[in-house]
Amino acid sequence: MNLVVGVGLRANTPYAELSALVDSALKEAPGDVQLIVTVTSKEAEPALHRLADDLNAELRAIPPNELAEQTPPNPSEHVERFTGTPSVAEAAVLAAGAQLILPKRRSANATVAVGRLPAPAYQPADREVVHRVIAERRDVRRGFLNLPIDNDLLTRVLESAHRAPSVGLSQPWDFLVIRDLATRRKVHDLATAQRDAFAASLPDDRRAKFDGLKIEAILDTPVNIAVICDPGRGGRHVLGRHADPRTTWFSAAIAIQNLWLAARAEGLGVGWVSFFEPAEVADVLDLPAHIELVGYLCVGYVEEFAAAPELVRSGWAKRRPLEWAIHHEEWGRREASIVEDAIQAGHNAVQAVGQRVRLIVGGDKADLQQADALVIDLTPTKPQADFGVLWRPARTPAEAVEFGVEIARDLALQGVGQLVVQLADPSEEATALARGLEVGASACGLTHSRA
Repeated sequence: MNLVVGVGLRANTPYAELSALVDSALKEAPGDVQLIVTVTSKEAEPALHRLADDLNAELRAIPPNELAEQTPPNPSEHVERFTGTPSVAEAAVLAAGAQLILPKRRSANATVAVGRLPAPAYQPADREVVHRVIAERRDVRRGFLNLPIDNDLLTRVLESAHRAPSVGLSQPWDFLVIRDLATRRKVHDLATAQRDAFAASLPDDRRAKFDGLKIEAILDTPVNIAVICDPGRGGRHVLGRHADPRTTWFSAAIAIQNLWLAARAEGLGVGWVSFFEPAEVADVLDLPAHIELVGYLCVGYVEEFAAAPELVRSGWAKRRPLEWAIHHEEWGRREASIVEDAIQAGHNAVQAVGQRVRLIVGGDKADLQQADALVIDLTPTKPQADFGVLWRPARTPAEAVEFGVEIARDLALQGVGQLVVQLADPSEEATALARGLEVGASACGLTHSRA
C-alpha cells in the first residue's frame, strides 16, 4: 500500500520524537511511504528532512490556505491560530489527494496522520501522449500509401488488440489477416453493392453529398483485418456474461479500439468498413457457421492523419458536444436544463443549411414511403428495429419535450437544415414532443414548420 504521512510539528522537534511517532503510526497502518507532507514554513525542519531521507520519501509543503480548504475530522482552534489552518497533519494528507486511514496521533511536539494514495498516474508527458493518440485516431479512407507493413509492427498492433479487456477473460476475438488481392476484391464488390443500395435510399440532396464520400479502402491497403468473434468461447460459466450476453461482442469491439489506437501510435491508418452484410463477408472468408464478423478493417501507411474526421470536414456530420452526453445520478439531470439552453441558444442561432426531414410524431412504418420521412413512435411497446422509426416512449410531457429537443439537435449534427413536423397523434406527450422539436430546431438554426 502506498502511503502519505502528514506531519505537523513545532520548531526544532527532536528527530527521535518524530521518528518514534511515525513508527508507531505505521504499525497501525503499514505500507510504503511515498510522500511526507507538511505546511509551508515547516519544510526546512531538520527532523522532517531526515525522516524523508530515512523513509526514502518525497517531502512536500502545502500553503496554509490550501490546507484550510480541507475538512479534517479533528480540527484544532489552537493550530489555526498559529498556522492559519485548523489542521496540518490530517489536512495535509487530504490535500495530497489521499484517503485518510489513520487520524492524527500526537506526541509532545508533533502530530502525524496517515493516508492511502491511489495507484500512481502517468507523468504529465506520458499522459499527454495517451490523450493525443486518442484525439488523433482517425477512421481513414483516403491517402493510403503503397508500402508494406513489417510483420513485427503488425504483431505489436495485434498484441495490443489482444490485451483488450473481455467479459470473464473469455477473449472471444480472433484476427483474420487478409493480404490476398482476389479475396479483397470479392469483399470490395460486396461493399460497392451496399454503397449503391444506401445511396439509392437517400433523399436527393443527401445523396449528392454522399456521392463525394469514400466509404472504404479495401483495395488501397496492403492488409485487411477481419475481427471475428466466437460467442460461445469459454463455455457455459463465463464470469459476468450470463446476465448480458452482449458483453461478448462488446469485448470484441474494445479489441478493435485497442488495435486502432496502437496502429495510430505506430503511424498506421485504419478504416472500419461496414457497407456489407456480415454473413456475405463470412461466406467470402469461409468462416465456420458459429463464428461472427464484428469488424472489417483496412490497414496501411497514410500520407497524413487529418486534423478532423472526414465526415466533419465534408460537412456530413458534426461531433456531439460532451455536455449533451453527461447526466448526473438519473437520466436527464444535466448541468443545465436542455430545454432552457435550447431556448436561449435559439435567440442567437445562425441559419443552418442542409437536408430536409419530415418528422411524423406518432406515425407508423406505413409513413416511410418517402426517403425524407422519419417516424417518432411514442408507444410503450418497443417496435421492430427500423432506422426510419425513432422509439421515444416519453413517460411525461416534460420528458417528451426533452426528447424532441434532443432529436432536433442530433439531426442537426447529421446535416439536417429543415424540419417539417407532422403531428399524427393528438396526445399530450406527442404535442409536447412536437414542441420540443421546434425548440431544438430553433436552437440549432434549423428552419421548421408544421405540416
